[in-house]
Amino acid sequence: MSGTDQRTRPGSDGTVDAPAKPDTPAGPDGAVDAPAQPVGVQTPTRTASGKPRHLYEVDVLRILTFACVLGVHTTSHTMASDDIGLAGLLSLLHFTRLVFFTLTAFVLVYSYSIRPKPMSVFWPKRFLLVGVPYLAWSFVYVGSAWLLDPGQRGDVPALVTTFATGVVTGTAKYHLYFLLVTMQVYLLLPAIMWLVRKTRGHHVWVLVVSLVFQLVVFAGYKYFPASDAWLNGYQKQFFFSYVFFIVSGAIAADHAERFLGFIRTYRRGIMWGFLGGALLTLAVFVVQLLAGQSPYAAGTPLQPIEAVWSTVVFVGFLAIGAWWADRRVPGSRLAKVVDYASDRSFGIFLSHPLVIWLLLYGSSPLEALVPKPWLTLVTYLLVVVLAVAITEVFRWTPLSVPLTGRPSLSSRKVRAARAAKRAAAAAAAAPSASAASRA
Repeated sequence: MSGTDQRTRPGSDGTVDAPAKPDTPAGPDGAVDAPAQPVGVQTPTRTASGKPRHLYEVDVLRILTFACVLGVHTTSHTMASDDIGLAGLLSLLHFTRLVFFTLTAFVLVYSYSIRPKPMSVFWPKRFLLVGVPYLAWSFVYVGSAWLLDPGQRGDVPALVTTFATGVVTGTAKYHLYFLLVTMQVYLLLPAIMWLVRKTRGHHVWVLVVSLVFQLVVFAGYKYFPASDAWLNGYQKQFFFSYVFFIVSGAIAADHAERFLGFIRTYRRGIMWGFLGGALLTLAVFVVQLLAGQSPYAAGTPLQPIEAVWSTVVFVGFLAIGAWWADRRVPGSRLAKVVDYASDRSFGIFLSHPLVIWLLLYGSSPLEALVPKPWLTLVTYLLVVVLAVAITEVFRWTPLSVPLTGRPSLSSRKVRAARAAKRAAAAAAAAPSASAASRA
């Protein structure tokens, strides 16, 4: 996955630096002209002064999605095979890859709309922040397995072959295909932008067609397995398995002003829809269980109900994020925590399978001490704490880019940017404090 990405500027895991509103017609160069906004009026994508606004709602969406990714992998490694409750939880958490790719497309189109660049400039930067971590962590996971396998240890040709195969197929570790698909989306950006621009005025039909296509694809994967035999089990590694999510994210970005306004206006209805989507997903899970499917098969990610549920989750998480963004106090402790979590989220995503593997390797003391199903909760908490710690260490080393997808915090340029950001936050908080003291 990409969605595979950090703050609201173009980043390795799909973040944006508040772009211009893409609802308006594109100029001759294909760039979207920012609409004139009344001075003193803040909009979903603009500050009161008319400048692009950082989308803090996207930070929250990213954090919630990555937290659920950790939940999926922790649960699948620690649950008993006959635990229907945790299998049902997994069916609800299996939206992660689909939301990830929607977020990736949203951020990508939203960012590119305000700062279009030649692909000769765009691609190197993107592939540095995603492709390099992809290669680095592929080697970490393949090399670790090679060292611990007595049958392969010392066999360098086997190491090279396994690494090359893992890189090409996204199978070096079970989560790295997120990044493989993300890089496919990067390569497809010119086609995505062309589609979005050429179909303006017909985006509803584009969404309907892509959704029908997605439902047909997922129905084939789920109920007619012979239909995808030609993929040899690599369905999740190809972008065409996620067409609707890529297209819907791109179109949402093209209508960012109205879309984010809609999220705010109908937040309560969206959350009721979120609850209804969860109940519908669980109902389908139960029906498929009663039909004789295994708990995992009943909640597998690539099935039609997950296309619906994942779309509901994307909008629901964004509504939660908008609620936070509208109440965020710059410089507050909670704001700093959310900013920190968003910045570290991609590194945590990259490293968390390593933590799970170390905690549960061999005759794991953790498994001996903690009974199921409590093992799932305890392991999850340990994975969060240890993955954060590992990412924090990496962020201060020269290897920060390959291991976290972000520049090292020890570099002079990054330190200067952080100082400028703190000064800006203090300046933004000063008027509020002054008004409070006068009151």
